[in-house]
Amino acid sequence: MARTVDTSNLSLEDVTRIFKFEEQLNNSFTSLLSLESLTEFEQQEVSQIRLLFQSYYAAGKISEGQVKFLFLGPLMNLAGFYQPSIKITLEENIAEISVEDEDTTIKGRMDILAVNKTQGRTVTTPFWILVIESKNTTVDAMEGLPQLLTYTYKSLERQTSVWGLTTNGMRYQFVYIQQGNPPTYQLLPDLSLIRPESTIELLQVLKAIRNQYNVADPGAGA
Repeated sequence: MARTVDTSNLSLEDVTRIFKFEEQLNNSFTSLLSLESLTEFEQQEVSQIRLLFQSYYAAGKISEGQVKFLFLGPLMNLAGFYQPSIKITLEENIAEISVEDEDTTIKGRMDILAVNKTQGRTVTTPFWILVIESKNTTVDAMEGLPQLLTYTYKSLERQTSVWGLTTNGMRYQFVYIQQGNPPTYQLLPDLSLIRPESTIELLQVLKAIRNQYNVADPGAGA
């Protein structure tokens, strides 16, 4: 009997079985990204985001909506994601994924998706830059990994790799997903918004992901 499954009900074991993903560990962001020093302004701004998180966390549970609005939004703004050549979508439905062997259809919604709308001056198929799955602070960030892998699986039909991030506001787990037979995902070092040094690196990584695809204002140089 055919069934429909929401991504939130998939375990990592399910995702590994269905999509054949293989896990790899990577202890260094610099093996994949070029991290640049932050300006004094950026350091001050990210410090303010960290202090804001600490004040909310001390008061109790931080909801998923608050995580996206109060922390992810400002971090992405600082990292340069808010510009005309990048489209940010929220709660975007994924294309249904049919698993013929199990007579199953998978449905779900991505929390945040950043895509590059243009490459050079030619409009092309939107290129996924970063997919984010967010949770509230009472849920471990890794709980979002099965959903993240499911969302990015379809994008690998159009591009060789994509960056993902699963977070509960405090913990930030970046994942680098690649095409292949089998497809693979690399878990990068865990970052935290309550440690000053880690907060700096968090913004550096977001900036590097944004810069990696040479995203530029489509009107520049026209």
